[in-house]
Amino acid sequence: MTPGRRGKARAIVWTARAVRDLEDIRTYIEQDDPAAADRWIARLVERVERAAPFPFAGRAVPEVHREEVREVLERSYRIVYLVRERTIDVLTVFEGHRLFPHGTVPTDDPP
Repeated sequence: MTPGRRGKARAIVWTARAVRDLEDIRTYIEQDDPAAADRWIARLVERVERAAPFPFAGRAVPEVHREEVREVLERSYRIVYLVRERTIDVLTVFEGHRLFPHGTVPTDDPP
């Protein structure tokens, strides 16, 4: 096991894009049921919080081919994050039937 890969919860940093994604998801769901929208957003956030102590347990994002870019799933949603030494940076949240949103992964910023 590589030191620092497991057991140490990292701080969670939500990128502006990921926050917009959550806002868009909330807006869409609350058209039908505002309470359900609140519950769903809380569920997505909680899923990220559960990933923080073991960030490499999430699967590597197949479209990116970088070990430090991982994702966890919550039902049909993909939550993509970048594992850094002290943080996990949530990059995007999107429905799994959609194409991976290119341009969400930093290309010149090492973890």
